Amino acid sequence: MNAGTQCCMFLSIFLFISICLGEDYVLDDKTGLGRSFDGIGGLSGGGATSRLLVNYAEPYRSQILDYLFKPKFGASLQILKVEIGGDAQTTDGTEPSHMHYEDDENYFRGYEWWLMKEAKKRNPNITLIGLPWAFPGWVGNGENWPYSFPDITASYVVSWILGAKQYHNLDIDYVGIWNERSFNSKVHYPGTNTLPEALKTGKKLWSSEDYSTFNDNVGGGCWARILNQNYVNGKMTATICWNLVSSYYGDLPFGRDGLMTAKEPWSGNYVVESPIWITAHTTQFTEPGWTYLQTVGHFTHGGSYVALTDERGNLTIITETMTHDHSVCIRPPLPSYDVTAQNVTFHLKGTFVRIFFSSLFFFFFVVTEGSFSIELDVDEVYTFTTVRNGQRGSYPDPPPSAPFPKSYKDDFDVSGHPYFSEAPNFADQTGVFEYFTNQTDPGPHVSTLRQVVTQRPVTWVADADQTISVIGDYQWQDLMVSCDIYMESVHTGGVFIAVRVNKGGGVVRSTRGVFLWVYADGTYKVTNDLNGMTVLAEGLSGTRARVWYTLTLTVKGNYASADLNGYSLWKNAVLWEPRHGWAAIGTSSFELAQFDNFAIEALT
Repeated sequence: MNAGTQCCMFLSIFLFISICLGEDYVLDDKTGLGRSFDGIGGLSGGGATSRLLVNYAEPYRSQILDYLFKPKFGASLQILKVEIGGDAQTTDGTEPSHMHYEDDENYFRGYEWWLMKEAKKRNPNITLIGLPWAFPGWVGNGENWPYSFPDITASYVVSWILGAKQYHNLDIDYVGIWNERSFNSKVHYPGTNTLPEALKTGKKLWSSEDYSTFNDNVGGGCWARILNQNYVNGKMTATICWNLVSSYYGDLPFGRDGLMTAKEPWSGNYVVESPIWITAHTTQFTEPGWTYLQTVGHFTHGGSYVALTDERGNLTIITETMTHDHSVCIRPPLPSYDVTAQNVTFHLKGTFVRIFFSSLFFFFFVVTEGSFSIELDVDEVYTFTTVRNGQRGSYPDPPPSAPFPKSYKDDFDVSGHPYFSEAPNFADQTGVFEYFTNQTDPGPHVSTLRQVVTQRPVTWVADADQTISVIGDYQWQDLMVSCDIYMESVHTGGVFIAVRVNKGGGVVRSTRGVFLWVYADGTYKVTNDLNGMTVLAEGLSGTRARVWYTLTLTVKGNYASADLNGYSLWKNAVLWEPRHGWAAIGTSSFELAQFDNFAIEALT
């Protein structure tokens, strides 16, 4: 039974009790128990990995959340770890800070508050963790390092904890200071192993960021193997998946590296991938606070087994026989090993001498004289448990997959999106673009989208020197984009609209495309890159700050042209690469600027 297909779907099976004993394995609590189990979780952030989830319409958004968090339904996650937004690129995008500036506090920006509340609504006992991947520039006081002024950094993180409680009634259970660097006992991508020095401390050991692998059946095999072997090899009692849900544009780095995929809010389509059901093999039949038996380990012919008890008579055993090529994770490298089909016999000792088991939710059998046998093929996951209320939850199929709409408009009217601070489907890659209400402007631009980051953030990823937010279909070739723009910086202001934008995430600095820039000094240019180094055309525009203008950029084949307020700036600039990509808006530096009445018409 392949772990990525039949086993993960929890199809009912007939469990064969073999008269051939095969290899023997003892499960015994007489000599004491192992470490306390702390749970399996998912990570939203690091960065912006749940960005598109909030834009799903109901009932699909709630269905996705149920598959992730609802107990005894899908993944039934026991831990949720979120990014404390820092206004910086942290892998697949930026997440907004609760304090853009030192004198600024807002505990309703972004979507992590909402996500934590939705998780708590489904599982009140879920463990919540917060961690910054980056910080607003003021925290570093001009340095790309948050530790030079530790009081400022600590106060910044504490304010987020207090805000979670005051404004959302969320109790944060654990918090870090910067991308795990303060957690010696909580590690990234350990490859199922722990340093001996860490084991000697006697502290809890967690794999606090793991997996990060394409979520096909091989990814499911990776997840199955590390969930067992993180404890068998490394005595790690919690494993947290990066990422929770692949809810970002698929052509950004690490596409589909989530427990499930939900990257099409415009269509409503989502996919419940195999890692969801691999997770359920453990989470639906255990709880944090259960205890591992000391008698866990590897099978003689490959694979592993763990056993956990609630110390009140319940026992859950999870076995996996993942072959090397069916369980390769993205990191670290996996040494070669062999797994073959095998017959195993479990001998139950101590308080487990005679108990009643279920296998894969449906079939029950009595253990005869304290032992039972099963034939294990390769690439299988089994759960044997006394817990009988697990299930493979399901909903009717979501709508079919569909590309981003070819015709798209957004006037950034904040009244239509009262809860979230970011416009639907825009994915900020450097800088933060938020809804903004012009209190002093009674005109047509009373509600706009504003770029608000004015200082380079403290980050471990190379943010661009410009700000940029992408949107649309990465396969778009010929299209027209128009947008009203407003520069706020009198002398240094500059904004752009762009098409065929070909990169984002951690490689955003090398982004290419077709960029139409206008500046507050009365000039314009067209470039083939975000850095503005490859100039296709340039000249005078007459533009200045604090005036609204309408920019229109059209690309067809190898030619591009642009209009300013309906008048032609230039025509037929020649370009060759890239051939396709997203649309985008942005600024020439970390500066305040506004955007309104954004529109796309894709021709091909």
